[in-house]
Amino acid sequence: MSKCLITGGSGFIGKHFLKNIDGYVCVVRGSDKKLCSDTFTVHSINGDTDWSGAFDGIDVVVHLAGRAHSKNEGESESLEEYREVNTHGTTNLARQAAKAGVKRFIFVSSIGVNGPSTTNEPFNLGMKAEPQNPYARSKYEAELGLKKIADETGLEVIIVRPTLVYGPNAPGNFEMLTRLVSKLPILPFGFANNRRDFIAVQNLADLLVTCANHPNAAGHIFLASDNETVSIKEFTNAIAKGLGKKVFQLPIPVSIMRLVGKITGKSAMLEQLFGNLEVDSSNIQQVLGWTPPLTMEQAMASLKNADK
Repeated sequence: MSKCLITGGSGFIGKHFLKNIDGYVCVVRGSDKKLCSDTFTVHSINGDTDWSGAFDGIDVVVHLAGRAHSKNEGESESLEEYREVNTHGTTNLARQAAKAGVKRFIFVSSIGVNGPSTTNEPFNLGMKAEPQNPYARSKYEAELGLKKIADETGLEVIIVRPTLVYGPNAPGNFEMLTRLVSKLPILPFGFANNRRDFIAVQNLADLLVTCANHPNAAGHIFLASDNETVSIKEFTNAIAKGLGKKVFQLPIPVSIMRLVGKITGKSAMLEQLFGNLEVDSSNIQQVLGWTPPLTMEQAMASLKNADK
């Protein structure tokens, strides 16, 4: 196992990744030393961060930290605010890592780089990137910067674009869905027959460990998913089963749900629930020989033990 420097180790994905590895250094902010025994402290991650001394004995950087997209619809930071952390912070870290002799850099990007939704076919690596919001744009610009650094320095760059990541205590839409399932016996997804890909946090963490160590991973982009395409109805049924709950799916036309979303200002959230987002993850198995260790049902079973 390579020795890793991890940014974002205190986050949802980072906490699960740390459970899967030995021999790592966690980047922490301020005086927070509780994350792990071996830490490197920074005040912030941006284009001016000084990483001197961070890479002693480090083989691989796993970069999870970043400025997340706004949680509130209608509220969003400017592209420059996202760029400061997600673009300039990433490329600055990578350049200093390469200069210090780090071999490999794993960047967790976003499926939003490909676009917000799919229509006739899944996203695949042959498609043109079409980021539609400042968050996704900043991630894509970071990817372009990393490719340039790789060409100039020989740094082995690996880019992972996850679909929506779910699991115990996951934030965002999954947290909202979990609350709905736990509190309501009736859900409005009976007529939903959309097609979406997701990835369990346990599977994503396992994939990142594989990317850190597999000799063939260098230079690749991976669109990460569980390889189980489901509708929002099937997804919420899986959540219910994981929580040990029973739900009835009320057959409400999707057109009515979308109208409600428009009236309430929640159109983007409704589209994430009822729209399609499929990815072709086949190159992960072809390049790495990797398949998700957990099925969706197995991953959802861990929801029962989530911290309250």
